[in-house]
Amino acid sequence: MLHAVIMAGGAGTRFWPASRTALPKQLLDLAGRRTMIQETVDRLGRLVPAERVLVVTNRSLTDAVTAQLPQLPRHAVLGEPCKRDTAPCIALAAALLLSSDPDAVMAVMPADHVIRQEDRFQEAISQAAALVSQDDRRIVTFGIRPTYPAESFGYIERGEAVRDLAEAHGDEPNLPVFRVNRFREKPSADVARTYIETGNFYWNAGIFVWRAATILDAIRRFEPDLHQHIAAIAAAAGSDRFGETFDREFTAIRGKSIDFAVLERYEHVVVVEAPFDWDDLGSWRSLERLYGADEAGNTVIGRHLGIRTTGSIIRSSDRHLVATLGMTDCIIVHTEDATLVANKNDEEAIRQVVQLIREQGWEEYL
Repeated sequence: MLHAVIMAGGAGTRFWPASRTALPKQLLDLAGRRTMIQETVDRLGRLVPAERVLVVTNRSLTDAVTAQLPQLPRHAVLGEPCKRDTAPCIALAAALLLSSDPDAVMAVMPADHVIRQEDRFQEAISQAAALVSQDDRRIVTFGIRPTYPAESFGYIERGEAVRDLAEAHGDEPNLPVFRVNRFREKPSADVARTYIETGNFYWNAGIFVWRAATILDAIRRFEPDLHQHIAAIAAAAGSDRFGETFDREFTAIRGKSIDFAVLERYEHVVVVEAPFDWDDLGSWRSLERLYGADEAGNTVIGRHLGIRTTGSIIRSSDRHLVATLGMTDCIIVHTEDATLVANKNDEEAIRQVVQLIREQGWEEYL
């Protein structure tokens, strides 16, 4: 059966001061009226029912996530005792799913992406599941056709087309599928331009479909230490020693992304050209793409009055007026207890702000 695994452990530091330790970006309504994690679950529709959804998050966030997703069973929200990147998260989910469904197929996705066309998303997941059904060795990822030379996304270089999909997918529409030549890390703008010019590169959406047994076997093959820790956790599932074993074994894992752990080393990876719009909402500047800009080039969310203000991003609320005078290329974010004013072209330094707040001991602002 098809299961959805939603990775919801990110901190969203670059969205400070809206994003906080107890309420990171996936729990905020940055992209619409519902929070990002709620929209992620909504997007699954009838493709994956609530009883086959597993959310993996930080242990400190389990209550908040559970409150936002009341339609899920309580056991569907799993809290990691510490952050260990995506490979341990995925391995743990695969092992737990296999204990109840030996034929489990996993659709793995982050909780903080923006995808508007739910029907197209479900179509793509269905086709990926068909690819896996056709050849259970396959790992399927999704590529987004790039629209500009992004430096903040990873890239996938596609190879030859996969020709044998029609038989497996029946009468449903076929999306372009290619073998993966290689994954490329976040490039410079100049390198990204060359990628786009070749026409053979996609943005890496970080969404995957595979059999749980396949990904777990690949982890055993490439990361035996990680597999050993996960196996110990899975063996204790359902027993009174699960909590103690989970904490001990998971904490001992060396964190690594699934890209480095498996995808860049595995032979049977294919990429489906995604039919849906997509955005990895990674920073305040993402709001420009999401919401557009007014005639002055400003992206405004909330109440704002601007005089000679251009190219800026302003986020407040309908109850709080932000007035700007002579501002150009700024980020201004107002919250109840903290306000950010930054140069739009220096937003990476928001991480430094958060670190300095931590060093000052001002935990109430984190």
